[in-house]
Amino acid sequence: MKLKSVLFAITMVSFAIGFDSCKKIDTKSDYETTFELAGDQALADNFTEDANDVFMEIAVDNNLAGNLVNQPIESNNIIACATVTITPAQGFPKTIVIDFGTSCTHNGITRSGKINIVLSDSVRKNGSTAVMTFDNYFVNLYKVEGTLTWTNTSLPNTRSWTRRTENGKITAPDQRYWLHSGFRTVVQTAGVNTPFNLLDDVFSITGTHSVSNSNGDTRDITVLNALQKKTACHNIDKGNLKVQGPNHYAIIDFGDGTCDNLATISIDGRTPRTIILR
Repeated sequence: MKLKSVLFAITMVSFAIGFDSCKKIDTKSDYETTFELAGDQALADNFTEDANDVFMEIAVDNNLAGNLVNQPIESNNIIACATVTITPAQGFPKTIVIDFGTSCTHNGITRSGKINIVLSDSVRKNGSTAVMTFDNYFVNLYKVEGTLTWTNTSLPNTRSWTRRTENGKITAPDQRYWLHSGFRTVVQTAGVNTPFNLLDDVFSITGTHSVSNSNGDTRDITVLNALQKKTACHNIDKGNLKVQGPNHYAIIDFGDGTCDNLATISIDGRTPRTIILR
């Protein structure tokens, strides 16, 4: 009887140790998955903002933004090596096709493929919508897919939009991919009074998102401090996102407003690690 009791006790201790070991392995896996998906979301946000820069430049350059007059613009000239087709010539809705060909490099960013936009009315008109899709579109060898829908919510003396991302997918050069979707509110905080100078435009972005990897692991994203995107910067330059996992959370910090291609990710308040945005 004593032997049976001892064997039972040993069995239970072994089970507990094994269970605890599995739990530690699972927790470590969750830790790294949260870090990886945080980085993936940071990249997805930057590709979305890049698409917004293309959209705004096309709109102003082609007198589709509600400008009272048509005059030369100051911009990053993203579309310098792209072919732009807009139909019909008069009236709305308009279909815009931006074709970057097989390789279009400008300011260190290489784009290829097409962006398609269906615009219901002038970009800066309250209630107007723009639906963007992608056709074999790549930015620095990352394939960008999904549907982005802008709806203008501007009031007098302000410019603002809601932006919905549906069926978003980013495929890395090594073929690893992730899915993302969500809803954001975008408010222009600078440059409103200089409609032909895009380089002084600054946008504040808030909202929620979700991101998933090919294994089905999902993390919920919340903007803690509004993201800042200057048109003059290639990447988001300020603000924080919280990435919530089942056992860990990550904070993405895009910086202090300096134009660079870096962000940091901290897990559970630990020492942050630096990532390259693109």
